[in-house]
Amino acid sequence: MPTYLPNKKTGDLFRAAAARDPSLTPLAERMRPRTVDEIVGQQHILGPNTLLREAIETDQVPSLIFWGPPGTGKTTLARVIAQATRAELVALSATDSGIKDIREAVAQAEHRLAETRQRTLLFIDEIHRFNKAQQDALLPHVERGTITLIGATTENPSFEVISALLSRTRVFALRSLEEADLKVLLERALLDKERGFGGALLASHDFLEHVAQHSSGDARRALSALEVAVARARAERRDLLEVRDAEEALQQKTLLYDKGGDAHYDTISAFIKSMRGSDPDAAVYYLIRMLESGEEPRFLLRRMVIFASEDIGNADPRALSVAVDALRAFEVMGLPEGVLPMTQAAAFLACCPKSNAVIKAYGAARAAVLEKGPLPVPLKLRNAPTPLMKGMGYSGGYKYPHNFEGNYVPEEYLPDALRGQRFYEPSDNGEEAEIKARLEEQRKK
Repeated sequence: MPTYLPNKKTGDLFRAAAARDPSLTPLAERMRPRTVDEIVGQQHILGPNTLLREAIETDQVPSLIFWGPPGTGKTTLARVIAQATRAELVALSATDSGIKDIREAVAQAEHRLAETRQRTLLFIDEIHRFNKAQQDALLPHVERGTITLIGATTENPSFEVISALLSRTRVFALRSLEEADLKVLLERALLDKERGFGGALLASHDFLEHVAQHSSGDARRALSALEVAVARARAERRDLLEVRDAEEALQQKTLLYDKGGDAHYDTISAFIKSMRGSDPDAAVYYLIRMLESGEEPRFLLRRMVIFASEDIGNADPRALSVAVDALRAFEVMGLPEGVLPMTQAAAFLACCPKSNAVIKAYGAARAAVLEKGPLPVPLKLRNAPTPLMKGMGYSGGYKYPHNFEGNYVPEEYLPDALRGQRFYEPSDNGEEAEIKARLEEQRKK
């Protein structure tokens, strides 16, 4: 059955009791943002002059699909939009609703629009769980504007939502909250006198760090951990939340790792050297150790992208693509699923043939540039867009390789002062062995 949130007045006894005693409502529910300005994070879609924010402020909200990891505010954002636009929010869960529930919600939306001119936002949680027939049932009502659809999904809507419905909605990707965002939420809940703990307890720096690091970007998880920790501290008649409270609340012990200290540099060094040493087991171990200790995933991904060029290069050109794809996949997936492409990439990079020929080529070429300065480009390689430049010998004598057998012709392309110098020396490993053999064969001609 449809659920009406949050503008529907009901005689529900639990809601009435919760209104009298907020402690009966979970902290994560009490602390839900009520306005756009209260929402923490998601500035890429809610910051000043963004499309969605302007749509909310001008009451021109189209049908939407919010795609993102759990605890990033998809339901909250739907509620905020309803409140800001004075629309009725009707909520369905795709796990226990069907076409009958859709029809009932639409019928009531039509009646509401005709009688009071109030619009209806139909919020469907986990919309990816609706089958094609159920999604098809939404189409005519979205088209006619009887309802404004807001779907929420943790799955890629490109694969899980039918194209006809996708074409009638705007998709916004929500991101896992950053540690700084989670700390803001925790501190807000500790201080809020109406919905939180009213400043009755303090939290140590280590407590906030631990909860933020181990909540996987999930606001609900962070606030739930805070609630458990507060109950534990109160039971022991303490007014300071310590890291042990966070560990108990999250059931996750602090690992010896300081992102700004020696442990950080030692562990990242071990990670890089394990991949360089072609040990996928050690590489994966150190990767997960750092992730579990709260290391920023994008830092590790950037290190893998660098490693793919610096330590593998053309010995396996796929390495760079794998590392970059892992970075892109993490941006799409977030935590916790984003650890999978990270682990896949680390294992692959460790197993690749190794070569440092690329970084050596860079170093040698840079040294030549710095020592010799901007040497003149040979005339035959220069561009000659005008008759005058052609008359001066520009582009004269240039041999077009595609006019020769094998698309190759012996030629000197370096400035005269560097004639015969070699910067890139392929190794004997992986695909570079083939590159080396081909270069040697060409140089004999």
